[in-house]
Amino acid sequence: MNHSLDISHRDPDLFGLLYGFRFLPGERGREVDSATALRCLQDDNENGEFLWLHLNLAHAACERWMKSHLQLPEEFFEALHEGSRSTRIEHVDSALLAVVNDVVFNLSSMVSSDVSTLWVCVRSKLIVSARLQPLHSVDKLRSSVKAGERFRSPSELLVHLLRDQGEVLTQIVRKTSMSVDQVEDELLSSRLSTNRAELGANRRVLVRLQRLLALEPGSLLRLLNRPPPWLQKEDVKELRKSTEEFALIINDLTALGERIKLLQEEIAANLNEQSNRTLFTLTVVTVLALPINIIAGFFGMNVGGVPLSQDPEGFWILVALVATFTVIAGRWAFRKRGDY
Repeated sequence: MNHSLDISHRDPDLFGLLYGFRFLPGERGREVDSATALRCLQDDNENGEFLWLHLNLAHAACERWMKSHLQLPEEFFEALHEGSRSTRIEHVDSALLAVVNDVVFNLSSMVSSDVSTLWVCVRSKLIVSARLQPLHSVDKLRSSVKAGERFRSPSELLVHLLRDQGEVLTQIVRKTSMSVDQVEDELLSSRLSTNRAELGANRRVLVRLQRLLALEPGSLLRLLNRPPPWLQKEDVKELRKSTEEFALIINDLTALGERIKLLQEEIAANLNEQSNRTLFTLTVVTVLALPINIIAGFFGMNVGGVPLSQDPEGFWILVALVATFTVIAGRWAFRKRGDY
């Protein structure tokens, strides 16, 4: 390690390190700077110590620094630039590569529709996570570490990250369910909801989360069937349990999306029924007014030979004629309505 590198490590922001933690067996994680982290990686100790480094990919020097100092597999850097960002966990060489999509951390919004990607590489003594935007699950994991929670391996940190992501999704499902319940209550009380746009927005959010956050079953199955040798049996068991819980949450997202779809269809049917009722009322009014309009049109012509013009009972004869035709038209209109 030359002098120039030592100087550059005094400021973690020079290469995008957001924070790092050092874990010793049975002890809580201790925050470390970049120089300490690199010294720990260079030390060949067998005491179960490992590191967690969380980096900001928006920093221009971040990727270059990772390539120079962390000895990560090439597939990790390829994943940073590939177009497909589906959530998956893969065994690559002697490391685990995880691509995790999560909700962007946003204090001003109850349900954020913004989803960003977290790239994670797990080795026997190191876990590296890199992101472009702040994410909920990573923030929860950092809070757990700073609160003193103990971890025995990097893979346990990954399992905890997936569990935190599941908790974030559970909160989204719960808050969205409350909004849907309110709309459903309004619908059942015969008060048409004015939040149809909100329903549509919630459904779009759920569909997007379901598409981006669902784990790829093929990659996960290959990992669980043939885990790396350094991965402990307890870690494999916890990873399997965590992914099963995550799958249940994704199913809840799907069920809630279907519920919103049914509510939208019910609201659309009610609106259609109201429109039909309004159109029928206008049709009845038009039909009832049709006889008098026709007769008034004929008798209002400024031509000779207008009948009953000299008859003293002519007005009442016309009234009777209009009333008769109006009754006939009304019976016809309401009979047509009964046919439907």
